[in-house]
Amino acid sequence: MDEDTTTRLRAKLAAAAERDGVLDVAYRTVDSPVGELLLAATEAGLVRVAFARQDHEAVLENLAEVVSPRVLRAPGRLEEATRQLGEYFDGQRRSFDLPLDFRLSRGFRLAVLTHLAEIGYGKTESYAEVATAAGSPRAVRAVGTACATNPLPLVVPCHRVVRSDGSFGGYAGGPEAKHRLLTMEAA
Repeated sequence: MDEDTTTRLRAKLAAAAERDGVLDVAYRTVDSPVGELLLAATEAGLVRVAFARQDHEAVLENLAEVVSPRVLRAPGRLEEATRQLGEYFDGQRRSFDLPLDFRLSRGFRLAVLTHLAEIGYGKTESYAEVATAAGSPRAVRAVGTACATNPLPLVVPCHRVVRSDGSFGGYAGGPEAKHRLLTMEAA
């Protein structure tokens, strides 16, 4: 079977699954200045953004285990997220207005993610400041873990969290991606 036929059949399957209400997780990949991104959404909203270095196949397997095995490449559900990410990378968007599905985070990690959304474009906070804002001033390492396991990087901007000495610290997308994002936002 040639690639065009495969693509057409996949699109037809995704449309039928969406129409029949049996598509639990839709995903697509998009190119970006920080590499290929995998975007995944449930009916509730965007549930996962993953960098290529996070192994997209492993991410999809995890979504199938944790959310639902009914996962299909169905780009239509992710058109708005794709558009907004494009605007962000073009410098035309400073925050995202998307429904988000936080089911992959709980407890303190969810408290951290909730605060991260409040760190404005072009601003940074230290891990210690985020720990305090999330209600546990001594949980600085746990903030690092919450950022490292953030299922929605870029949209929930964990790249805006830096070390107390101002150095970048780690990032799921890699240090180059974090540097690029912070440089872009500082311009």
